[in-house]
Amino acid sequence: MAVINALGRRKSAVARVYVTEGTGKITINKKDITEYFPNPILQFVVKQPLALLDVAEKYDVKVNLFGGGYTGQSQALRLAIARALVKINAEDKKALRANGFMTRDPREVERKKPGQPKARRRFQFSKR
Repeated sequence: MAVINALGRRKSAVARVYVTEGTGKITINKKDITEYFPNPILQFVVKQPLALLDVAEKYDVKVNLFGGGYTGQSQALRLAIARALVKINAEDKKALRANGFMTRDPREVERKKPGQPKARRRFQFSKR
């Protein structure tokens, strides 16, 4: 099997994924997943699509990840892995979509407007 690559985004995080046949090793920016995401919940989020299809020990995943915070990065990576698995086997798409792993979360940070302290918050107003 050749190298399969896919892209995942969430907020301002971008994950480029390269999947090859192997032993289930996940390397993010040349670090092991346990080193890059010390939080076990984030590790679980990243491994969800692999666990769903029972292929966690079948593929090696090499990741180039930048932008955003750690939660956004983990969710971008989950999307990228799901997309790569669909490229490998198109029959898996239905199961991945049913669990919500194929949907790009469109929510982004709203910009701050002039004349306001935040995006939606207004300065305090009193009619005295």
